[in-house]
Amino acid sequence: MAIDVHQHLWAPAFVDALRRRTASPRLDGWTLHLDGEPPYEVNPGDHDLTGRLALNEGLDLALVSLSSPLGIESLPPEDAWPIIDAYHEDARALPAPFGAWAATCLSAVDPARLARTLDEGVARGAGNGPGLETWPELGPGAVRDLDRGPGQGDLGRGPGEGFAGLQLPATALRNAEDLARIAPLLDVLTERDLPLFVHPGPATDPEGPGWWPAVVPYVQQMHASWFAFAAFGRARHPQLRVCFSLLAGLAPLHSERLKNRGGDSRGLVDSGMFLETSSYGPRAIDTIVRELGIDVVVNGSDLPYATAPDPALGDAAWHAVAVTNPSRLLNRKESRK
Repeated sequence: MAIDVHQHLWAPAFVDALRRRTASPRLDGWTLHLDGEPPYEVNPGDHDLTGRLALNEGLDLALVSLSSPLGIESLPPEDAWPIIDAYHEDARALPAPFGAWAATCLSAVDPARLARTLDEGVARGAGNGPGLETWPELGPGAVRDLDRGPGQGDLGRGPGEGFAGLQLPATALRNAEDLARIAPLLDVLTERDLPLFVHPGPATDPEGPGWWPAVVPYVQQMHASWFAFAAFGRARHPQLRVCFSLLAGLAPLHSERLKNRGGDSRGLVDSGMFLETSSYGPRAIDTIVRELGIDVVVNGSDLPYATAPDPALGDAAWHAVAVTNPSRLLNRKESRK
């Protein structure tokens, strides 16, 4: 069965934490207020657990993550941690097939706290996590599924399946200084053989139509983070697996320009630098595959904001992108279902 490495689900504790805030990022009812973006009307149905379980019915694993464009990780520690802790609380309560990327505060880097979070893990047995009773939308059928224990059907998930790794905003990987600053966090991942997921961070330009943040600053951030890790991070973290969302803003397609301007990496594929497919389609995926090969491309949807694209490259390619490659990224046994 397939894996989706990129989803977002705003659960009760996280929503409550945002509603308690009086400054951005904050929720006023279901209206999201961010610096750098116009007010956004969140559709609560997008974060309905029963509906998402139905959408994920064909998945072996669906990884949710903190919404990094909100800028939560860069808030002062006293503001960031209550929201991050709420997100982690919700993540631990989610039933299978959900998993989660951990999050951390970047205004005061704390590798010891990250280590504790990763070691504590997510699942404490399917249906036994804190906070499930706070999901008012959960329907009777879903409740029956949550009662399944490990080994009792496809939704069973046992203890020890912790956070899949760490997500960081791309704005934390812009240059050599950034990579040096977050190096202790990446060392924690390497010690545990866990990957890093890089996601767009906050947009800083409030001008433009509604699609502007997703198409301009998000893409620019991902482009920069891809080259920054290759230039300044890989030597320090040679074993770290890194997954860049939205195909790294198509950064790998600039390899010819890199070579013409003095770079020497064209033709060399880093098998530990993965690209996730959200918000792109067959043409972009095909072009990335021609540049890097298919082994580093992984399936991601960015639900509820987009759906997972079909690579349209045939059954073998789909299996590689949706099953084999994400299993290698996450260092998990490939599902044979």
